[in-house]
Amino acid sequence: MCGIVGFIGNNDAKKIVLNGLTRLEYRGYDSAGMSLFNNRYQIFDVYKDEGRVAKLVESTKNSSYSNIGIGHTRWATHGKVNKENSHPHYSQSRRFIIVHNGVIENYQQLKDQYLSHSTFISETDTEVIAQLIETFSQTLNVENAIITTLKLLHGSYALLVLDSMDPEKIYAAKYKSPLIVGKGPEGITIASDLMALVGYSDDYHALDDKSFVIATRDDVRVFNLNHELLPLHLKKIEIDNADTEKGEFAHYMLKEIHEQPAVLRRIASNYFDKDKSLIDPQIIQSIKDSDRVYILAAGTSMHAGLIGKQLFEKMASIPVEIHIASEFAYQKPLLSKKPFFILVTQSGETADLRACLVGITEQNYKTLTITNVPTSTLAREATYFLQLFAGPEIAVASTKAYVAQVAVLAILAYELSSKNVNIKYELGIAAAAIDTFLDSQKLIDIVREKLTHRNCFYIGRGLDYFVGLEASLKLKEISYIQTEGFAAGELKHGTIALIEEGTPVIALISDPHISGNTRSNLKEVQARGANTLKIVTEAVQQKNDEIVLPNVHPLLTPLIMVVPTQLIAYYAALERSYDIDKPRNLAKSVTVE
Repeated sequence: MCGIVGFIGNNDAKKIVLNGLTRLEYRGYDSAGMSLFNNRYQIFDVYKDEGRVAKLVESTKNSSYSNIGIGHTRWATHGKVNKENSHPHYSQSRRFIIVHNGVIENYQQLKDQYLSHSTFISETDTEVIAQLIETFSQTLNVENAIITTLKLLHGSYALLVLDSMDPEKIYAAKYKSPLIVGKGPEGITIASDLMALVGYSDDYHALDDKSFVIATRDDVRVFNLNHELLPLHLKKIEIDNADTEKGEFAHYMLKEIHEQPAVLRRIASNYFDKDKSLIDPQIIQSIKDSDRVYILAAGTSMHAGLIGKQLFEKMASIPVEIHIASEFAYQKPLLSKKPFFILVTQSGETADLRACLVGITEQNYKTLTITNVPTSTLAREATYFLQLFAGPEIAVASTKAYVAQVAVLAILAYELSSKNVNIKYELGIAAAAIDTFLDSQKLIDIVREKLTHRNCFYIGRGLDYFVGLEASLKLKEISYIQTEGFAAGELKHGTIALIEEGTPVIALISDPHISGNTRSNLKEVQARGANTLKIVTEAVQQKNDEIVLPNVHPLLTPLIMVVPTQLIAYYAALERSYDIDKPRNLAKSVTVE
C-alpha cells in the first residue's frame, strides 16, 4: 500500500520520481503527488490530486528543472480520497514538506497535546508529523526536531522530509513500513520498494526500524534515534530494467502467468546443486526439533499455506496448523510445547504478519519467513529466511508468487522427508506441463460462454479444494464477479441453495481416488441448471471434459491446476474492460492492519 520515491543528485528529479511512482503503481493507491524545488522562487512546489500517476505527469509538465524531489502514491486510511488529503503535506508555514507511508496511531493525542494552535488542511495523520517538526524546529535544529518528533510517534512510518530553508537535503526515517536507500553515480534515491531504484542506483541499503537518514547529492548518512552514526550495508541491485517492463504482453498479469515455468526452474536451480538441497541445515534441524509447525499467512499466501500443510503432512509426517495472520495476531490459539513458525508472504511487509512475528519473537520461538523480497522487514527479522525467486511481481493479483510459494514449501517438505520423491525432477515436469498448457489455450471463448452471471463457484476436493479457494479469490479480485470456492462435498449442506439456472460452477478434478465424488457433486448442480466447466488432469480425463491438463506428481497438482483458473480470471476481467493489473480498492503490499 502506498509508494514513496525521493531523489537528490545531479539528474532530473521529476523524471526519476515519476518513473519510480509509475513502477510502484502495483502497490495500490488512489491519489498521487510530488514536490520539486523551484529554483526561480526558491521554494518547493507541490503537485497533487486524486487519481493516477498519469494525472501527475500532466500537472508537472511545465515545472522547472529540479535536482531534488519527493513523491507519493496514497492508499487512503485517514480521510477521504481528495486533493487535500493527498501527499505531500506542508507544515503550517510551508517550511517542511512530507510524504508518509504507514499509520500514526496516536496522532489525535499528539494533535491535542502539541498542536492546539495549528491550522490543519487535511484529515490525515501525516499532516500532524509535519506540524510537529515545525513546532519543535522553533527551539531545535532540524535534525533534532525530526528525531524528537519520531520519538513521539506510535504506529508505523516511512517518511521523506524536505526543508524549504535547506534544499540540499532529504531527510528520511523508517519504522515498520519499508524504506530503502539507493546509491548511484547520479545521486541518492530513497524509496519504499527496490523496483523504484532500478536504473538509478547500483547499490542499496535496507533501513532498519528507527533509522534516521540525511541524504545529499553524493552522500547518505544513517543514524539511530540517539543520533549515533550507523554503518551502511550496501548490496548490489540484481533486478534488471527488463524485469519491470511488460514486453510483448498486454498486461503484467498475463506476463507473470507465462513466467511461471521459468520461476519453477529458477527455484530448482537456486535450491539444488545437482540433487543436493541447498536449504540451510539449521532450518531443517529447527523444524525437526519442533513438535508442530504453524503456518501463518494471508490471502493468496494463505492458500499456498493450505497446500503446504498437505505437503508437510503427506511427505514428512509433520503435523501442521494453518492460521490467518490477522486472527492469530490477536486471538492466539493454544500452542504446542515446541512450535516452529513459517510466515508466508509475497511482499515480506504484510502488517498482519509483522504483528504476529513481534509476538512470536517475544516468546523466543524460532521463525522462518518465505517471501519474494529479501530486503523486506519480515525476511530480515525472522530467525530464518527462504527466497521465492519469483522475480518482480507487478500485477496486484498474485500468480507466479503463489506458484513459487507452493514450490518452495514442497522443497522444504521434501528436505524434511525420507525423500521418496525426486522433488527437483517433479518440479521440472510441472514446469513443462505449464508450458504445454500455456502454448495450447487462451480460454477466452470459454469465459465468454460460461461466466455470464454476477456470481460463480469453484468446487473441488482435497488439494483441488484449496486450489479452488485461490481460483475464486483471483476471479473476484480482478473481474469483480462474486466467486466462492467450496469443498465439493459441502454443496449439499447449504450452498446448493444458491444454484439456479445458468449459475457458473467450475469443478477442479485431479485426484483419481475422489474424482467420482466430485463428478457426482457436479451432476447435482447440473440438475439444478448450473452452467458447468471441468478442469481436469489427464489421469482422470473423461469424454466432454473441457480443459485437460498434463499429468504431474499428485502432490504437485496445484501447480498446474491453478494456471487455467488464473487465465479465466484474466480473460473475465479483460472481457469486462477492467483495470487488470490495478484492481479497485486493492494493494499489492498490505502494510497496514
